[in-house]
Amino acid sequence: MRDAALRELICDLARSFYDRGLTGGSSGNISARTEDGGLLATPTGSSFGRLDPARLSRFDASGVHVAGDAPTKEMPLHTAFYDTRGTAGAVVHLHSCHAVALSLLEGADADNWLPPLTPYAVMKLGKVALLPFFMPGDAAMGDAVRALGGKRTAVMLAHHGPVVAGKDVEAACHAIEELEETAKLALLTRGMGARGLTDAQVAGVVDRFSVEWD
Repeated sequence: MRDAALRELICDLARSFYDRGLTGGSSGNISARTEDGGLLATPTGSSFGRLDPARLSRFDASGVHVAGDAPTKEMPLHTAFYDTRGTAGAVVHLHSCHAVALSLLEGADADNWLPPLTPYAVMKLGKVALLPFFMPGDAAMGDAVRALGGKRTAVMLAHHGPVVAGKDVEAACHAIEELEETAKLALLTRGMGARGLTDAQVAGVVDRFSVEWD
């Protein structure tokens, strides 16, 4: 996708998140690969509801910031996904309410945090790793993602928000919405004896849709 079209798409998707209350204020960030191997990223302190395509942060193929406003302080988190997952064409981070709320509850499996309640969460996300609390902007978040060795397309930062990598910016946005909806389902049905997918059903989805599930 050409640079100008990608800029418009990032801003349109970000505005949709903002308008639907999936991330508020100046929270959240998006980055995406450009045709020349560089990156476009949302600027630091910017609102998803008022992004200017011309002011997105631009990086060259060497990772040097070459144009646009100063980038999000979470770039180490983004670059960790690009460096460890060769298929990553975009990374999205939100402060979505239900996902953050679910991250506050005890008893989660840190290696497979999101319960398999529907086939779509399994298909779009695989296993989601729960990472501990980090100070916002801490480069250690990137280190924690690198420590996963590229085995996860999505992580949940406890007390903070989800981060999802996808083949392109639309895929990453669709996947992070699925994460938020699954977290919402988990909270709505918590303590009600809800039945998630069985191990056999999960295995069937994994096999049918070639999902990474190690």
